[in-house]
Amino acid sequence: RLMPELPKFDDEDLKSYGDDEEELALSPPAALMSILATQELLLENILECIPVGEFAVIQPLSDEFCLVLGYLLTWKLTLAFFKAASSQLRVLYSQYLRRTKSLNKLLYHLFRLMPENPVFSGPASEVPNKDTKTFFTEELHLDVK
Repeated sequence: RLMPELPKFDDEDLKSYGDDEEELALSPPAALMSILATQELLLENILECIPVGEFAVIQPLSDEFCLVLGYLLTWKLTLAFFKAASSQLRVLYSQYLRRTKSLNKLLYHLFRLMPENPVFSGPASEVPNKDTKTFFTEELHLDVK
């Protein structure tokens, strides 16, 4: 709930950014970026032996699983923050992510975490004669109880 409210504070400071010769960049919330940087290093240690194109098998409820989940949830918060920002702020934030290579790291991590065959193993896949259901064709309901 808080992430969409945060860009308003940067929006007020946007007027102080002039037209300098160098490309300007503005960091998303420092606490969020600090956590993301730490998680990137830890995730890189976990996935370092897996080349892009192959996928890592992460056991549910393991330490690695919790780390990956935390990393992806941090990106979800970052994207919620971006969504609420004005287009001018998005440009500045994206320059920051480009300089820190955080978006590149996200893509490398996703391509090593994504399963080769994302078959949906829920109740929709019980009928073998139907088209195979995947996580890309089915809507997931992630209700926390």
